[in-house]
Amino acid sequence: MGSRIVQAIPVIAGFYLLLVRGRWPGWLSRQIFPDSPAALRIGLALTFAGIAFAVWARLWIGRNWSGTVTLKENHELVQTGPYSLVRHPIYSGFLLAFLGTAIVQGELRALLGFPLVVLGWWLKLRMEEAFMSEQFGNAYLEYKRRVKALVPFVV
Repeated sequence: MGSRIVQAIPVIAGFYLLLVRGRWPGWLSRQIFPDSPAALRIGLALTFAGIAFAVWARLWIGRNWSGTVTLKENHELVQTGPYSLVRHPIYSGFLLAFLGTAIVQGELRALLGFPLVVLGWWLKLRMEEAFMSEQFGNAYLEYKRRVKALVPFVV
């Protein structure tokens, strides 16, 4: 329970900074990305691409998906489709969407919110990885060695 709270706090704070419009202190409202059609197009493209990737991953994993770290009956280690590109494609897709959102927002608050969401989901990802290593042993360790966690060929 405590680890879930530790993971959730940066995510909630990041969502708040990213998504809540309102009266922010001047320094948080500072425009970082230009308020331009090009920034809007880039941000929207990243947002839609990220959501599409996350939805593809969610559909691909099917009955193996869970909102919490748990073992399902007949749980399988999925390594195909989007899971052949990254081990956590739902997180990857939504993080790409949040990056796009930060660009569209353009303000410092959104750019500060994005790494908070990354931190929270990274903490959750580490809990999931420990669980998956325990459940699938060497098969998961080999998968981990072969496929990056969030960004293909990078992280």
